[in-house]
Amino acid sequence: MRTRAEPAQHWHPMRVVTRRTGLSADLLRAWERRYEVVKPSRSDGGHRIYSDADIERLRLLYRATLAGRGIGQVAELPNAALAELVRQDAAADSRAERASEAAQRSAVDERRVADTYLGESLRLAERLDATALESTLRRAAVVLSAAMFHDALAVPLLERTGTRWREGTLRPVHGHLVSVVLRRVLESQIRNASASLATARLVVATPAGQVHEFGALLVAATAAVEGWCVTYLGPDLPAEDIVEAAALTHARAVALSIVYPTRDPALPDELRRLRTALPNHLTIVVGGAASSAYSEVLGDIGAVQVDDLVQFRAQLKLLGRARRRHTVTPRAGRSPARR
Repeated sequence: MRTRAEPAQHWHPMRVVTRRTGLSADLLRAWERRYEVVKPSRSDGGHRIYSDADIERLRLLYRATLAGRGIGQVAELPNAALAELVRQDAAADSRAERASEAAQRSAVDERRVADTYLGESLRLAERLDATALESTLRRAAVVLSAAMFHDALAVPLLERTGTRWREGTLRPVHGHLVSVVLRRVLESQIRNASASLATARLVVATPAGQVHEFGALLVAATAAVEGWCVTYLGPDLPAEDIVEAAALTHARAVALSIVYPTRDPALPDELRRLRTALPNHLTIVVGGAASSAYSEVLGDIGAVQVDDLVQFRAQLKLLGRARRRHTVTPRAGRSPARR
């Protein structure tokens, strides 16, 4: 006679197991066949049936694989070890979630700071107070991250100044003042941030006929703070000059800004000459408000088109990773010049 009651053994069909564990029937069968994660019994009709213990083990195995482990890495672990892995994964996920929420709050707070600087900059521009405007922008460049300064302050300042000029609430003199001051701040950023010893080198310009250069200035400043050695050439530059600059600086890429005019009949041929004269491995990255009007030729020459600075930063990271993958370290004791 038993001194205490023993729990009754419950048996469950496949559909119950898949619902309780999250595993599909096909994946469960594959795990059983390849790794013998559980050994189900058979019903009178010959169908697989699983115990409560089977379900618990399958649930632990499935949750352990959700963190990125292969089933082969955990299939032989006892339940206690699996439960500890699952507990650690849950704790890590919780920490990551809290960190993500904190980063989001920080980004929102930084955006509010950028909005404050933007409002102050517009007020100073209205008063034509160049000294105070430059001081405000330089202070913002220190307080804000580089990405926030460019995306949430510099770009909107130019856009809003242009919009108000078209609406008649600002005069051309206000736009000129903003341009002059912002140019000084961005050029200072390029000089101070561009890493002269960096192996990733970038040439930035606007092609011949393109005289609006602020897109190129922002691109150059963005690349500089991302750790690139930037050679900024300015606006309206013939293809031959861009090619020569790329060769002399050993550039990894050329970045072009195309803003105005939107339908320059000479620009497609200019871009084709540029691509023909540049080495095949050198990437051309193109952005700007008018770049979409030249999408056909940009596609023909294999240029990378970006819509904004966010996409440009992502492209810089891709170019940097590609360069590291293809960089060969010289063997010890051999001079690269003698190979």
